[in-house]
Amino acid sequence: MAAALPVARVLVESSLPHLDRPFDYAVPASMDDEARPGVRVKVSFNGQDLAGFLLERLAESDAGTTLLPLAKVVSPVPVLTPAVRDLAAAVAARYAGTLSDVLRLAVPPRVARLDKEFPAAAVQDGGEPAPADPGTVSGGEAAPAVTGLPGTSAWSAYRNGPAFLRHLGSGGSPRAVINPLQGYGPGGWPRLLAEAAAAAHAAGRGAVLVVPDNRDLDRLENALHAVLPEAAVARLTAEDGPTPRYRNFLRLLAGQARVAIGTRSAAFAPVRNLGLVVCWDDGDDLHIEQRAPYAHAREVLLLRAEQEGAACLLAGHARSTEVQRLVEAGWVLPVEADRPDVRRTVPRVVNTADSFEQERDPLATVARLPGAAWRAAKEGLERGPVLVQVARAGYAPSLACETCREPARCGTCRGPLALAGTAALPQCRWCSTPAPDWRCGHCGGRRLRKGATGVLRTAEELGRAFPGTTVVTSSGDQVKASVGDGKALVVATVGAEPVADGGYAAALLLDGDSLLRRETLRAGEDTVRRWFNAAALVRPAAAGGLVVVTASDTAATGALLRWDPAGYAQRELSLRAELQLPPAVRIASVTGPRAAVEHYTGAVEAELETAGITLRTAGPAPLLLNGPPSPRRAAEDVRTLLFFPYSQAAAVVRVLRVTRAAAAAKRTMDPVQLRLDGVDVL
Repeated sequence: MAAALPVARVLVESSLPHLDRPFDYAVPASMDDEARPGVRVKVSFNGQDLAGFLLERLAESDAGTTLLPLAKVVSPVPVLTPAVRDLAAAVAARYAGTLSDVLRLAVPPRVARLDKEFPAAAVQDGGEPAPADPGTVSGGEAAPAVTGLPGTSAWSAYRNGPAFLRHLGSGGSPRAVINPLQGYGPGGWPRLLAEAAAAAHAAGRGAVLVVPDNRDLDRLENALHAVLPEAAVARLTAEDGPTPRYRNFLRLLAGQARVAIGTRSAAFAPVRNLGLVVCWDDGDDLHIEQRAPYAHAREVLLLRAEQEGAACLLAGHARSTEVQRLVEAGWVLPVEADRPDVRRTVPRVVNTADSFEQERDPLATVARLPGAAWRAAKEGLERGPVLVQVARAGYAPSLACETCREPARCGTCRGPLALAGTAALPQCRWCSTPAPDWRCGHCGGRRLRKGATGVLRTAEELGRAFPGTTVVTSSGDQVKASVGDGKALVVATVGAEPVADGGYAAALLLDGDSLLRRETLRAGEDTVRRWFNAAALVRPAAAGGLVVVTASDTAATGALLRWDPAGYAQRELSLRAELQLPPAVRIASVTGPRAAVEHYTGAVEAELETAGITLRTAGPAPLLLNGPPSPRRAAEDVRTLLFFPYSQAAAVVRVLRVTRAAAAAKRTMDPVQLRLDGVDVL
């Protein structure tokens, strides 16, 4: 190969936008056999030895200069497959990021000793996976038939669920969205997703399943092991540590495992002959990568399904507006249950703010635990565990002046004060400075009142209200994955609800108005999602299952009362379309020093005007901090929002990307943070 392809095209690992392109290097004869596309290499760049990926071998270079030789082939294992490379390029283009930043997420850090376990013959030249026999797993083991096909499977409860499984099992690539009715037991979402993966596996194809957190991952893994051989499944999550993660990555690369499960970075898993991608609970913000280019796992999987011709399944107890947009566009089809089946499966829902409940309990709208909620807890405890969902962690997570009701602030850093317990001193949540002699800066008052009640305070109050009852808390760093079927009050913050094996007898969804009042565009959508996630853990109405929600918003509570997540998503999307807000349009946020933001947005607008594109902008406006200021989040930073339709998205994102790279190369301004479709900017 040395004589025919002496040039290596290398992508250098650098987050600098103007270096987001491959560079040519000469391949020494001593490295010819190991320098294959997809391997990690070291190269000399601007006087430094930098890591990179060898993208391809060429016969000649168009650089027009003498090429430097490769410094080193770090490992002969081609960890970057062409499919993942193309996917990373598409993700970088969609989010106006750099290919190097995306590959940092897609390829886990190397563990050198594990490379020796990798069978070199398992990957062909060029990094393409060797063909695998359909219906087999590693070691020639025959793939099992899909457990529980229509008639016995969890999918049989949904009108077109069996058809989806048949299409998938026959090697097709259907695209569907499903809102499972239950979150526990044999009809729960882990079983649904596992059977879909088993259908793809039985057709000789691979699958990628992405969930928000490790609790969901554990449940999905257990469900998959019930329908697939354990060796067929590979788990990818940074929480397991670098060695297990890299070993499972290599198993997928070698074809020893065909089903990849994990959190957001697992969307890039190098699965052979990919036939299915699945995203569970895409509305959870844990799916958003916290490093540039801030890609959402759902969007990565959608791009991958499109590029590789794979089936796509978007699942969640509630439906996000982004998924609803795909439904209305016809890109995915809903898999739904008939209304009689819905009524038989879901619990009864009561809203304490409706007129009937207010007549029975005039204080229902102001009491934190109205009479209906107290009765539901008392009666539910006679049948099993009762779930109590609260909005805030801690004891008293916010304090206010008793005289003027102004939020209590720290005298050192102006952070919010909180109480950690009954006898604790007020303490700053940002800098942890105690405030024993606090004085209100607005009216001079010295007495504090609780501005919000946290999970610990709620558990304390319920323990007094129900003496002799076991009270379990789940929040913060003490999140419990499951609880038994014994009689207990389980008090959990939103998103930290444990699963009861036989379902909860009742659930109390407190602090609904507090969740809905948050200053974010997605407050209603996110609250409804959290309500559905908790309500799906409750037994059916026929078994006495009851959900009590305390909130006055009729649209949000109505969706839960009717058990209609699709209807709420449709309503939200129509309102967003009317106001031209995401996801009806795309959005880019530019954050940084005022001068840099104004310079960058001005250059972008000028470039787009030559193409006849005019952006709708908002800002620059001061960036409101939700946490303590830091060198990376300066108090004087501003943000400008750019809105543009999907029809112009490709051109706009290309200009955003090019302008940022040009500014970085010329060093004409301070760097700015560029985020596309960030759900937390409105």
